[in-house]
Amino acid sequence: MALPINITELINQRVVENARIEYKADWNPEPILHSICAFANDIDNWGGGYIIIGIEEENGMPKLPVRGLEKSSIDRINKELLQKCNLIEPRYLPVVGQCVYDNKDIIIVWVPGGEARPYKCPVSFPTEKAAKADKAYYIRKMSNSIRANQLEEKELFLLANNTPYDDKANTAANIGDLKSSLISEFLYTVGSDLYQTSLTRPVEEVAIDMKLIGGPAEARKPLNVGLMFFNERPDEFFPYARIEVVDKPDPAGDGMTEKIFIGPLDKQLKDALSYIKNYIIKEKITKISSQAEAERIYNIPYAAVEEALSNAVYHKSYQIGEPITVVMTPEKMEITSIPGQIEQFLMRI
Repeated sequence: MALPINITELINQRVVENARIEYKADWNPEPILHSICAFANDIDNWGGGYIIIGIEEENGMPKLPVRGLEKSSIDRINKELLQKCNLIEPRYLPVVGQCVYDNKDIIIVWVPGGEARPYKCPVSFPTEKAAKADKAYYIRKMSNSIRANQLEEKELFLLANNTPYDDKANTAANIGDLKSSLISEFLYTVGSDLYQTSLTRPVEEVAIDMKLIGGPAEARKPLNVGLMFFNERPDEFFPYARIEVVDKPDPAGDGMTEKIFIGPLDKQLKDALSYIKNYIIKEKITKISSQAEAERIYNIPYAAVEEALSNAVYHKSYQIGEPITVVMTPEKMEITSIPGQIEQFLMRI
């Protein structure tokens, strides 16, 4: 099955953090099953993770050249992987894809956070009897899969009754509210192998592959996260899902301007950042007689604003009826997203 992500960018950690990726030089059932269980439990709500089989790890990064897997072993590994995943309680099956990277065959195991968590799996399986008897819960801490202690087990059970809002099915929406054009555009942008098939397949099939649909088989509904990114007006489902950029050159409000950005969350972010870069951030150029290059100073560092506003968009609670606000005054820029910290940047000029 094709994965909704660019394989090269995934392997080189350009779009997914190190803590959400594990590299395995070869098929090793026990630690791989522990990591599948840990990613599925998703104790920190990171969105699960990826296990790449056929690439060796070196200092947290893929070791080059890629080792790869023998073609003759691919089918055996898939069968054994299914067999071992059947030992997870409750049953959990990740999404498994075979691909070629650097002319080598590898297997990528995509493990989204599970709907029926918490999950437990065998601590070891030297025998079938031992595999059934001795099971434990595993979680991710930093970039490691570890056995949960008693306190962490309690936390997992509490999380089981508190599915993240992004992962909940939206009963007020229909699958048709997911726009195939936006999905295809996203898949093209990230270089996913799903792009070509997304142009001809029904939106429901593509959305299922991307884990954007939930609910029982007879009443499938789009997940909130799907509506946030693949509907042209997510604010119709999530009031105040917008970014407001306010420029207040005077404390009394004289000359104040306000710009509101709506639409899919990634488009909101892109448009708001473009506006801030072009109209809010100012540049001061100073000619220096002793050198050819002029000295350029910006009132606010764009890279810091980009990171802060991205965090504000992706960590906002869209259950709360408050927009993200960016307020610019002569003294500072203030970014507010609820819940979360208020980011402030003092003016340099």
